[in-house]
Amino acid sequence: MKFLQPPDWPRPKGYSNGIVARGQLVFLAGIVGWNAQEVFETDDFVGQARQCFANITALLQEAGATPEHLVRMTWFVNDRAEYLAAGKGLGAAYKEYFGRHYPVMAVIGVEGFVETGAKLEIEATAVIPD
Repeated sequence: MKFLQPPDWPRPKGYSNGIVARGQLVFLAGIVGWNAQEVFETDDFVGQARQCFANITALLQEAGATPEHLVRMTWFVNDRAEYLAAGKGLGAAYKEYFGRHYPVMAVIGVEGFVETGAKLEIEATAVIPD
């Protein structure tokens, strides 16, 4: 995996601008912050994000991958202010599951989710090296 960082660009905080990777691709659907029984245990943004991260990690393990294989995450949030206010707790939860590995990321505000009670949804792509 090669992280793309032009020398005259400032280093991004919490994500990477680009990644080149070769290997087996793993695509994860939009993952919400509910448990294995499809129940939201909290309506707290950070709590749901933490569960999303746990769910992503479990799916990666099923593929024989680890969080270090993540190359892309697209976050969908329905409350920009809530997302921004959760910054410190969100960062701590992220590091709990993914350490300091920062794939390419985007955060997109949406009007709502199919799953009632969801605060966010995350799609992810990983590449398991050859």
